[in-house]
Amino acid sequence: MSRKYWQISSFDKKQAAQLAYEYGYDEFAVLLLNSRGITEPEDIAQFLDSEIELSDPFLIKDMDKAVCRIQKAIDNFEKITVYGDYDADGVTATALLYLYLEATGANVTYYIPSRMEEGYGLHTSAIDKLAQQGVNLIITVDNGINSVKEAEYIKSKGIDLVITDHHQPGDTLPDAVAVVNPHRADDTSPFKYLAGVGVAFKLAAALEGGDCDSVLADFADIAAIGTVADIVPLKGENRSLVVAGINAINSSPRTGITALRNVAGYQNKDFTSTGIAFAIAPRINAAGRIESAATALKLLLCEDELDAQMLANQLDGFNVMRQDIEADIVQEAVRRIENDEKLKYSRVLVVEGNNWHAGVIGIVASKLVDRYGKPAMVIAKDGSGEAKGSCRSIEGFSLFDALSSVSDSLVRFGGHTLAAGFTVRDDEIDSFRERINEYAEKQAMFYPVLHLDCKLNPATIDIDLIDTLSQLEPFGAENPQPMFGLYKVNIVSVKPLGSTGKHIRIVFEKKFSRFNAVCFGVSADDFPYETGDTVDLAVTIDKNEFRGEVKPNIYIKSVKDSRFTDEDYFRCERLYDRIRSGALLSETERRSACPDRAFAAGVFRLVKSKKRCIYTPEQIAVKMGYGSDMTCKVRIAIDAFCELGLMKSEDGALKIVENAPKVSLGSSAILKSLGYIE
Repeated sequence: MSRKYWQISSFDKKQAAQLAYEYGYDEFAVLLLNSRGITEPEDIAQFLDSEIELSDPFLIKDMDKAVCRIQKAIDNFEKITVYGDYDADGVTATALLYLYLEATGANVTYYIPSRMEEGYGLHTSAIDKLAQQGVNLIITVDNGINSVKEAEYIKSKGIDLVITDHHQPGDTLPDAVAVVNPHRADDTSPFKYLAGVGVAFKLAAALEGGDCDSVLADFADIAAIGTVADIVPLKGENRSLVVAGINAINSSPRTGITALRNVAGYQNKDFTSTGIAFAIAPRINAAGRIESAATALKLLLCEDELDAQMLANQLDGFNVMRQDIEADIVQEAVRRIENDEKLKYSRVLVVEGNNWHAGVIGIVASKLVDRYGKPAMVIAKDGSGEAKGSCRSIEGFSLFDALSSVSDSLVRFGGHTLAAGFTVRDDEIDSFRERINEYAEKQAMFYPVLHLDCKLNPATIDIDLIDTLSQLEPFGAENPQPMFGLYKVNIVSVKPLGSTGKHIRIVFEKKFSRFNAVCFGVSADDFPYETGDTVDLAVTIDKNEFRGEVKPNIYIKSVKDSRFTDEDYFRCERLYDRIRSGALLSETERRSACPDRAFAAGVFRLVKSKKRCIYTPEQIAVKMGYGSDMTCKVRIAIDAFCELGLMKSEDGALKIVENAPKVSLGSSAILKSLGYIE
């Protein structure tokens, strides 16, 4: 995982203490909300009260028109089709509205397009099929807001259309009986952050005469899954939907969800929003990515336990397939990046491959962002001449703005600041890559950020703190699990955790306080810090229940030497990338990056002192007595030694090459390019 810039949120400690005293809130809970910009008493009260009253669904523009037309179709037994989407939000929205309409006695069917064959949204081929089936009314869920041409086509077929969606509308709304979307410019409803399933829920409540509570009692579980999966902000009414849904899943889950939680290993565990995000949602999404989202939809509709178990096993199998396909593409993408210096050290990674599965390239892009700490665009070519791309970004670099700047190189594109998709002609990929990076070079420096809610004294971590943190649940978008900074703690011991050796348990000490913390995905041999090192930790804290005893568990998300300086490090990384990508450097830049003989010798001696040196270049700089501002020089020295055959990088570690022939340091090409003088 890439190095990140640690950013501690600002807050007003005195204001938090005063509010807590005046209104009887937990002081630390108020402080955490303050650090997230929630400072007004009424906003704090609303946040801490997860049972927020749901607003009248008829406040959403066109809801009355939608209800009128749908009720007419129900009464006259007209054929209705719920037209959904293949992701978890679309599948749950389809399930919720289909089940509600079926319960009213409506003549209802559903349709979800194929991700691979049709793509997102309404399609004329699908409309033709529905027309042939005698459909009188199409209701979209989680799509349709920008389907202007398709709406015209539906009307030409003599079919009525009701659109429900939560995506941003374009300049022109589709011609439909009703367009229900809280983001409409003329919509005055109070809550704008509903997922597609949230809008479908509101429609069902409106059809129920505005009774949100009765619909929530029946469908909170489905609404919660789609809301969490679509990463909409977990605040306001979304918190009510998710809290009610989690309670339903834990107390009286429907047959399909029980089967799905069982295959995910949650038979005897209470579900949280994290469980939905990492256990249920990926398996529902996998169906649409690998085969057909209809399998996931059938599971949510299923009432037979044996059938539900079979469908859940299929979804689990799809998820395993998705993981395998994704891993293969990540491996190939990393290989291509590592073998192409210009690509590896560009500001935006743009990597393409033949016959990569278009259903998983978005996940692959996320993996590349985590690995390299920079925006990544992954393009799947299928031989048709037009390739599909998916991209993910980091704070400070808007993908939508970047794609807009090169839109003439693209067939189409869309998305948001941190996630987007596009289609590009095969013969335009190289030009697209170059132009995107030219755009990125002109932007202000951007780097991956790790947000910390506040610094924390390890001595304060106890069960009372766990109880306080639970008041902020459910966690999700715009309300992440709190992340704390434990600064200047000393490493006492590092030991393997479990039989696989893939995780470690570390004992730390600060003043007279000792505590344990767990770091997943790192072996003791690959952990670059040692007993006696003073480090800073970024951690989350969870509840651990074992044999009736409850204790806090501390999980390490990131660790760095307490002497590291983020600003200096990222300036060095920017310069190093420019050097390796062949950018034109100023004389000042060359001098600041080029190590002299004594500095290079110091790097060599430190690496040689270790049989297997797993220190990062930043660690090497600090252990030599310098600061993070010397990271670039260390990297250049290492590159020169590797180039000359004196050092090698193997399995994530640096090693000295034994019995290497004597060579002149000045013969290194990279040092020559920087003006090195013996």
